[in-house]
Amino acid sequence: MKKSLSFILACLMALSAASCTSAPAASTAGTASGADESSTAAAEGGDAESAEGGETESDLAYVQDKGTLVVGITYFDPMDYKEEGSDEWVGFDADMAKAFAESLGVDVEFSEITWDYKVEELDSKAIDVVWNGMTLTDDVTSAMSTSEPYCLNAQVLVAPADKAAGYESLTSLEGLTVAVESGSAGEEAATALGATTVPVQSQAAALMEVDSQTSDVAVIDLLMAGAMIGEGTSYADLTQVANLNEMQNLPDEEYGVGFRKGSDLTDAFNEFWAEKVADGTVLEVATTYGLQDSVILD
Repeated sequence: MKKSLSFILACLMALSAASCTSAPAASTAGTASGADESSTAAAEGGDAESAEGGETESDLAYVQDKGTLVVGITYFDPMDYKEEGSDEWVGFDADMAKAFAESLGVDVEFSEITWDYKVEELDSKAIDVVWNGMTLTDDVTSAMSTSEPYCLNAQVLVAPADKAAGYESLTSLEGLTVAVESGSAGEEAATALGATTVPVQSQAAALMEVDSQTSDVAVIDLLMAGAMIGEGTSYADLTQVANLNEMQNLPDEEYGVGFRKGSDLTDAFNEFWAEKVADGTVLEVATTYGLQDSVILD
């Protein structure tokens, strides 16, 4: 009997020992499996992050990979416009944008945008660049990476020619209904001078407001005024009556091209522009559109 009990106890002890030693083995196997899964997940996550980083790290590579430079514009003669009966965008900015895209080895695509949402269009990658006679204001330079200035400009007051004499000695715009492009330097200047502004989608629309007598006057860019109002234009009955920069004792404005924050397209553009200034292309194209006195060549 004692022998039988001893045998049973011995068997139980052996089973217990086997059970104790098998647990760490199972645990070790589980740890190894978990490490493999973690390593795989980390590798996959690293690859994804690297891929995303590769896309956002270089805007230049992004544009070249998709083969198209999308340029955000509005209708702005003489910078970006279409001649009657044509679907092709031309103008000083449009022609130079085509040349820049060619230098990158890609096609160019022009996209009409609402000027007030240019930053959102840029950041969402709906467009790759804002290139439309854009004044380098503090708001612009804080929201975008911008090029070196390439053209000089000012904000001017436009009125019906038969009422021009009444506006020539203005020192403020208080009491006037002034059509302006929403989000533009013209809107900022008009507001600073006390105007009641009527924001519209483009400077061309601001001229239509005055021409149709739904606004007293408009504030637009000097370069656009030179091309779009007066004798021989679509707005022969409108005329320039005041320079708002001079009224506020401000220097001339500067135009620049806008890219996404941190974009390496900015450096690529600046190098391209310096080359085109040096070989005479910039002056040649500027002269085509009557901008030879406004373009910056040094």
